[in-house]
Amino acid sequence: MPERRARPGAKNALRPVWRRSRPTAGPPEPHPPAPPAAPPEPPPAEPGSVVESALYRDGVRVSSPATLAETYRGLREQPSGMAWIGLARPTDRELLSLAAEFDLHPLAVEDALEAHQRPKLERYGDTLFVVLRAARYLDAPEEVDFGELHVFVGADFVITVRHGAAPDLTAVRHRMEDSPELLRLGPEAVLYAILDAVVDGYAPVVEGVQNDVDEIETEVFRGDPEVSRRIYELSREMVEFQRATRPLVGMLHGLMAGFAKYGTDEELQRYLRDVADHVTHTSERVDGFRQALTDILTVNSTLVNQQQNAEMRALAEAGFAQNEELKKISAWAAILFAPTLVGTIYGMNFDHMPELHWVWGYPFAVALMGLVCVSLYVVFKRRGWL
Repeated sequence: MPERRARPGAKNALRPVWRRSRPTAGPPEPHPPAPPAAPPEPPPAEPGSVVESALYRDGVRVSSPATLAETYRGLREQPSGMAWIGLARPTDRELLSLAAEFDLHPLAVEDALEAHQRPKLERYGDTLFVVLRAARYLDAPEEVDFGELHVFVGADFVITVRHGAAPDLTAVRHRMEDSPELLRLGPEAVLYAILDAVVDGYAPVVEGVQNDVDEIETEVFRGDPEVSRRIYELSREMVEFQRATRPLVGMLHGLMAGFAKYGTDEELQRYLRDVADHVTHTSERVDGFRQALTDILTVNSTLVNQQQNAEMRALAEAGFAQNEELKKISAWAAILFAPTLVGTIYGMNFDHMPELHWVWGYPFAVALMGLVCVSLYVVFKRRGWL
């Protein structure tokens, strides 16, 4: 492992990042020159930001510094050692301290400060900067929770910056410490172990999503009215899942392409190929879920349209039946209205009505009522109203 060297130009390189994180101030007031003082120690970590920090030598943990300052000091005293520093949502001050100590590139530090980056692999001199999107399946709300992990890998250090609950790097650290022959291979071995943990974390998510897709298919054919919303929400999660897995395939192939150039150990090469196979399989499953959800949404739309058409047809048939009944009622009302009209006229009892004193007046009135009723019945019958 190459010996760690001093990095005199790191603080000057980080000034642009520091300016972006502080408000602009007016011109400083002049001060009298101060006597030269010893360079200050790097700022200590705030409680809770440093999840765990450890120094390793020949694959074995030799110390567990409590602060970043102690980690820096211990690594200087162990030229052939390796530092593994784990941070969770660190402050700007902590990242800038790490950048000054390990000569991290300002662009990589800026990405780690802002988070919400796409998965990528960048090489800045002797330092690799890797962004990963971890995922975990939450059973209670039946949704996928995504976290973000930034990894800085140098000749004698590994720095992990975690944004979110996933992944659990404590388990990765314990697994590596239980395999000193693998940890002895250095920071690259730690990087591949982290990659493997992130990719393995996708497996429960894939199983959970598969169960959701099966349930959605059942709900679609059952006619659940809320299924469209669930399809839409799961489709959005699959878009995020694709953004997390697809770039990993290219990243791992990029690492494999540099095996010969950077002299990667053969065991690590096999390890990385296995991780690449798992990523490819996961990416294909996620693409399949996305297509399946698209097809399910199409089927659901078709079923909803069919149901709406059936309901409209039923309403139309009911309206037609009601119209037929209304025509019958109207026809009989018209038939009964004719004798009522005649009887009403004859019931007026005026003195000057010739028909009242006519011998054939009553038979004529009855015959007239019957004739009108029969005529209306024939007319309505021919028109299909009766």
